[in-house]
Amino acid sequence: MNFNIPFKNSSRLSHLAESPVPVHGRQKPKASSRITLLVSLLTLGSMLLSACGSSANQSSGSNSFPANASNANGTASASNGETSSAQAADTKLRILSSNVGGKTPEEMKRFEEEIKRLTGIEVTIEKPASDYDQKVLTALGSGEKYDLIEGSDLGKLNMFIDQGVTTDLTDFVQGSKELSDPTVVPTEEWDQLKGKDGHIYAVFSKFQGGTMPIVRKDWLDKLHLQEPKTLDDYYNVLKAFAERDPDGNGKKDTYGLSTSGLYDIQGFMSAAGLKYRYVMKDGKRTIPYASDAAIPMYEWFAKLTKEGILDPNFVTNDTAKMRNLFLTDRVGMITYWDAWVGMLNNTRQEEDPNTSFQAEAVAGAEGPDGKIMLRRGDPDYWMVPANAEHVEAAEKFLEFWHSEPGIILGSLGIEGEDYTKDNGTYTLTETGKEHGMDHGVPFWYNENVKAPFDKLPGVQAAQDLVKQYATLELSLPEWSDAEKIVTNYALKAMSGSMPAADAVKQMQKELKAANLIDE
Repeated sequence: MNFNIPFKNSSRLSHLAESPVPVHGRQKPKASSRITLLVSLLTLGSMLLSACGSSANQSSGSNSFPANASNANGTASASNGETSSAQAADTKLRILSSNVGGKTPEEMKRFEEEIKRLTGIEVTIEKPASDYDQKVLTALGSGEKYDLIEGSDLGKLNMFIDQGVTTDLTDFVQGSKELSDPTVVPTEEWDQLKGKDGHIYAVFSKFQGGTMPIVRKDWLDKLHLQEPKTLDDYYNVLKAFAERDPDGNGKKDTYGLSTSGLYDIQGFMSAAGLKYRYVMKDGKRTIPYASDAAIPMYEWFAKLTKEGILDPNFVTNDTAKMRNLFLTDRVGMITYWDAWVGMLNNTRQEEDPNTSFQAEAVAGAEGPDGKIMLRRGDPDYWMVPANAEHVEAAEKFLEFWHSEPGIILGSLGIEGEDYTKDNGTYTLTETGKEHGMDHGVPFWYNENVKAPFDKLPGVQAAQDLVKQYATLELSLPEWSDAEKIVTNYALKAMSGSMPAADAVKQMQKELKAANLIDE
């Protein structure tokens, strides 16, 4: 593996360099096209920012597309003699990311420098500390210019596609020697990133796994409990974690379960055969979590709340707070990603090599038919905004990101910082161990790139559960609106602040009134 080799331009890219006209069917917009784009962005901006309330008001002029946007996006000023500057600008990228990059501001700078060393592209990566989704919406709505934006919600991607603010990447992907290779990205996986027109509008940033309950296996063993299989089993285990002093400190200071909203409770809703988000039934939109069949499940969670088994902060928890409770011996089970099984184990083992801490993934609760239903997460992806200034550099980066040097950077991190390499042998530094081999790509599609190290403890077993039981959810563009209603009343029911039957009835009433479900 030679990290120092320059990025090899494909013949397609060479063609681009010679041509004054953008390719892949993306002709440089004529006036009418720019007007269409402007109208789309105005529509999206108005729609998003009207929903954003005060946040939108904090952005100067953000309730309309900037007056100079068509010039600023690099498509309207081609006659101004800036050909040479445009060519120079093609080696630059401005990226908005939620996961990719360094772990600290200082390491982010070195990460950017490493990309430049490997690709020749001068990169700026912005990684907001919080409110990432809001940042993306505001950026696209206001016309702020990025060349690549990382996303992880197919519903939002479909909305962006419908509004015309993402670039059609079909010709690029199909013309790319790297990305069209099914050993790099399986052909069928691209269906996830297609719009209604069958075109591809994004490129994967990593292989996405799934979520499931994650249990303190060492607590199970200490209390002589078996791995739960049914909902009753789960109740008994969670109750024991809350009442039988599993951490051995003599205090009743532990919870059985902590969650973060509704996002990852699929493993429990499996007991009633209920799938998150939309399910099409005879051509009609249904939301199982808003059906009468969900009432007993919300009552089950309310029972956990009433008995002090469920972390009382689950309504307002973010995932970091949930993870911290697990890592600090305050809770015996959480619901989260397969990759985090390994990272949780790694974190505790780095702190104390002799720790008894052992996180382990368990399958969800069996349904009436014996089936188990877990969720495979929406894929993380890169999209190229329609107003991106450096599309060719973005495409070059996307191919690099799926190559061996890109995967090593996105997983192990920076050579000399996170790892060293000697005669083909990799060694993680202390910093690299702390970073858990995840700089945005803990796992990848490319079958030609072999992992330099074994997976972190517990990850393979968790991924096996995902492969066996997890399926994708249906992401319709209207889900973001429906989710607010479902989440609001579901959390009220689960916390016991509202009877479950009343919560579901109100949920259904509001969803129908807003034309978000058909039945």
